[in-house]
Order: sequence, then C-alpha cells, then structure tokens
Amino acid sequence: MANRLASATSPYLLQHKDNPVDWWEWSDEAFAEAERRDVPVFLSVGYAACHWCHVMAHESFEDETTAAYLNEHFVSVKVDREERPDVDAVFMAATQALAGQGGWPMTVFLTPDRRPFYAGTYFPPRARQGMPAFADVLAAIASAWRDRRDEVLSSVAHISGELERRHAPKLPGEVTRAGLDVARANLQREFDEVRGGFGGAPKFPPSMVLEGLLRLGDDESMAMVDVTCEAMARGGIYDQLAGGFARYSVDAGWVVPHFEKMLYDNALLLGVYTHWWRRTQNPIGERVVAETVEWLVAELRTPQGGFAASLDADSLDEQGHSAEGAYYAWDPVGLTAVLGEDDGRWAAEVFGVTDQGTFEHGRSTLRLLGDPDPVRLASARERLRTTREQRPRPGRDDKVVAAWNGWLIASLVEAAGVFGRPDWLALAREAAELIWRVHWVDGRLRRTSRDGEVGSAAGVLEDYAAMTMAAVRLGCAEADATWLTRAEALAEVILAEFGDGDGFFDTASGAESLYLRPQDPTDNATPSGLSATVHALALLAETTGRSDLAERAERAAATAGGLVDRAPRFAGWLLAYAASRLVSPPVQVAIVGDASDTGTQELARTAYRCAPAGSVIMVGVPDEPGLELLADRPLLDGRPTAYVCRGFVCRLPVTDSQELADQLHSPKE
Repeated sequence: MANRLASATSPYLLQHKDNPVDWWEWSDEAFAEAERRDVPVFLSVGYAACHWCHVMAHESFEDETTAAYLNEHFVSVKVDREERPDVDAVFMAATQALAGQGGWPMTVFLTPDRRPFYAGTYFPPRARQGMPAFADVLAAIASAWRDRRDEVLSSVAHISGELERRHAPKLPGEVTRAGLDVARANLQREFDEVRGGFGGAPKFPPSMVLEGLLRLGDDESMAMVDVTCEAMARGGIYDQLAGGFARYSVDAGWVVPHFEKMLYDNALLLGVYTHWWRRTQNPIGERVVAETVEWLVAELRTPQGGFAASLDADSLDEQGHSAEGAYYAWDPVGLTAVLGEDDGRWAAEVFGVTDQGTFEHGRSTLRLLGDPDPVRLASARERLRTTREQRPRPGRDDKVVAAWNGWLIASLVEAAGVFGRPDWLALAREAAELIWRVHWVDGRLRRTSRDGEVGSAAGVLEDYAAMTMAAVRLGCAEADATWLTRAEALAEVILAEFGDGDGFFDTASGAESLYLRPQDPTDNATPSGLSATVHALALLAETTGRSDLAERAERAAATAGGLVDRAPRFAGWLLAYAASRLVSPPVQVAIVGDASDTGTQELARTAYRCAPAGSVIMVGVPDEPGLELLADRPLLDGRPTAYVCRGFVCRLPVTDSQELADQLHSPKE
C-alpha cells in the first residue's frame, strides 16, 4: 500500500511512495503531527539521481523493521533538494556544522519546531568503516528525546546560535583591475596544468570559473580554459558516444565520472563551450556543443517542450542488478563483439578501454585519446551507441526546474546565434513558453512542474534570475517585446521580494520562515542566486537602458566582491561580471532587416561571434513596437544594417559583416 508520497509531484519522492515508512512531505501538517505526538522529526533529503540515496533507501527505508521503528518513534519527512533548495541549504549548513561534512542523502533530526539537533549523511544498516548503524542512530536519538530532553533542547539552542554566527560571510568590496589580476594568480596556483581543472579529486566541471576566465581573455586565462575544456571533452566525464557531461569526476584526470547527468551542468557547459569556440574556433568546442544539444533533445526534453532535471547514475547490469555506470562502461570483449576484431582493438586504443579496466570489474569508461580517422570514429561510435541503447536505461527525473531551464534557454539562444541554428532557437522558445505558461502563477514564479502540472514550491532567487536572463536573450533574438516585458516583471519581483538593502536573500520575503533565511553568495555546482541576479539585472539594463537596474547590479556585486580575489573558485560569475565591466565592456548590437534574408543572418552571426561577452544582440525590423533598440534604425540603402551601440549611442551603421566585425573588435569611438 502506497504512503502519502503517492500524491507528490517530485519523481524523487515518488520513488519512495511504496516504502513501509510513513513518509510525509515537508509541510506544516508534518510538524504539527510531531508536536501532537511529542516525537522528533526525521528529515531525509536527497534527489532522484543520487546513488547513495538509492542505496540507503534499499537498505533501510524498504526494510520493514527499520520502517516500523521510524513510524513508532518519529515523524518522517522526505524532501527533494532540487524542489526545495531552501530547505536543503538551511539544513546542509546544520549538517556541515554538526557532522563536519555534508552530502546526500542528508539525514537530520529536528524538534517539532524545525530546529536541528543531530545530523549526518548516509548511514549503513550495520556499523562499518567508522559509521554507526542506522538502527543504532535511531535508537540513540529516540532515547535522548525520551530521557534527556533538556540536553537535546540545550543543544538545539547552542546549534542555532552557532549557525547564525557562521551564516553567509559576504566579503564585500569593489573589484578593481588589480583585483582581477589577483584572482587570476590565485586560480593559477590551484590550476592542474596537466589535466585541467582546479585542485584534486574529486573534480567538478568549473563552469562559472571558466566563464570568468573567458571574459578576462588574456593568454594566461585562456591557457587554463583551453586545457580544461579539452581535457573534459576528451575525458570519461563526457559521454563519448552520445554527448552530455556527467556531474563530476571521482579522479583528478576526468577519467571516471559519478555517472548521473544533471541538466544544470549541461546547460552551463553548453554556454561555456559556445563561448570557448567563439574565442578559439577549436573544433572540439563545436563538436561538444552540437552533441550536447542533440543529447539534451534525445534524453531530457519533455513532451511539453521543457527539459527534465537529470538522468540517474544507476541502471541494471547484465545480471539484473542495479549498478552505477552499468549503461556506460565497456570492456575489450564487448567492443570486439560489436565492432569485430580489427575495429574492436582499434576502438579499445582510441577510447582507452584496457584489459584491467579504468572503472570497476574490468570495465572502462570511454575517453577520446587523440584525433583518429573521423570516418572510422563516426562508424564505431554509431555502432556502439546503437548497441548501448539496447541496455537497460538509467532512470530519468522528469520534473522541470525553472532555474535550470532558464540557464539552458539562455545558452541555447547564444549557441543558436553563434552557430546559425534556428532550430536551437525554437527549442529555447518552446522551453521558455512552458515555464511562463505553467510556472508563472498569480504574478510569482513556481520552481518545478511535472507533466505540465506546476508544483507547490515557490521559486527561489536563482529561478527568477535565470528566467530573467532567458527572457532577455529570447526577446532580443526574436525581437519580441513580450519577453522583455516578462523579464521586467521577473526583475521587479526580485527587487521587491528578495532584496536586503544592497544584496539579495535566496528566498522571497513571503517564503516559508526557516530558522535561517538562506543567503549564500558563493557559486558551487551552479551560480549563486546573487551572482545570477547580478548578471540578469545587468543584461536587462543593457537591453532596456534602465540605469536603476545597472546600479542595482553593481551594488549587489559589491556585497560579495571580496570573494573574487580571495576565493575565485567560488565566485566565477562575479569574476565574469567584473571582467565584462573592466576588461571588455558589453555593447548593444541592433541588426535591422528581414530575418529570412541571408544578409541579416550573416550580420547576426557575426555579432554573436564577435561582440564582447554579455553584449545584447537584437535582430528585427526597424521600429518594432516596444523595442527601443530598434527605434529609428533604418536600413541603409535598403540592405540589412547593423548598429553597434553603447548606452544607446551608436557608431556609423554598416551593412558588411567584416566591417561589423571590425567595429566589434574595436568598439570604442
């Protein structure tokens, strides 16, 4: 018999609907039940693609004895961290303070008034490797709550006070050119010159840092970008058969990934590789962009036109057991069985598949070691991919997250412009229309939907910022004032509901009150809400000419500007913002002409390829209503014409793409 989670919209919660645990969703009713029964709350936080979440679920939450003990002594609450990032952020801070580390599954014990007093991550069913058995943890917590309540409540007060003192150091400061030099030098000290990336294992794709270095654009910065982008694209973290990046590499050389594939990584890296190709024309960049879009459409696109959250790390192996990486790994025998003796040996060398294996059980991840004959490579990849598609597939978390779709929409619009792919622009438009149609409810943004039905979780700062950026990019690319109006509506909610004076909170003023209001200025796997908002407001200001938005972006950036030189690995998008202001300021490019005209298309492609990062590129007919950038911009001699502007003061119009490129490479008067 299914539990309460059967009515959830989150695929992660639905994975637990048949557990014998009497789960509740995060709700006032759950905590009222804990108060009524005078028992603590057991909070379990995870996400659908999380390997160890599945392990703990199988070992403990599917176990009748464990479930019975939980049901008797606790109110058990299950949270999808992707649906409720505010809950995740607040209790991850508590977990890190209490346990010394964090991760998922996250296990937290709370009082009925939502204050934490004990926390950890994965607990095994039997004690091992210094980890206590989950049953022993439950018994100890239940005993302490029953027999030593005063100690528990005293601990709660101490923990809450300690967390408030630790909360969100902002490191304010204006970023200067000298500060950019310090940031670059600090990144160089942590840079892996041989394998790319920063620091040691595990290695996460440094998407935001790469964006900052691309905008700095000097030789030292580009060297770090070049090595890292190529290493990731050739590594096992990238799916060499179908495209798309895994979440991170467990080793320092990008060889073996943690196999789940997240929409946010691929959305952000799509932008990075587009911008890398724009700067270098490295063919690897173009290949990665095309393959990643193809993979996104094939694997993550939903019937409603949005993009799903993730693919699982696990799938069934040949014995029918759930195993991490089973879908992706190969051994030499498997290659030969598909490709034949000669091509099998050749593919093993090309893809780094060894007899010993680079992964588990003699299997290897596929890497691209060199640049083999492209025809032979394409044939081998297609045959291997066709065979792999017959294997049991990883599960998909098909909820649509507003922020992650927003970042993808913005990246798709730019990639469509750079590579001249109107079909990619259509993908961006359909995803944006879904978000606006389903997630925009009563003048506010909801965070998630599934199967076209909106969830109840309120949008957080990153959702509003990402969708503001997406709406601006789409409105400019299609000369559609409706999207710019929507972008301004999103921005007005940010200013009214999320501000703290100069900076921003991660949750709205009317959001559920937790014991801390989240406000983290640091980039991690995704941009911080603060840094995303800085970019969104700045881009909207560039498009509309609203100086109040530009000034607000500057003030917000200054609340955490000290992170740029002191901790640049966690401030990549603030580094990118500062570089755009101090190194190569953005411009507005107005291109007037019929969108179907080859001359208009060539000017647009040149603008997307040559304009400084963060620039606004608008393509449409002259005097399109509601679009100030196209006002009083006539065609020159009846030909498609480009105007390069800064602050809506434009240089002489040009009709030749080379002349446009020359102006963009030297945009000053």
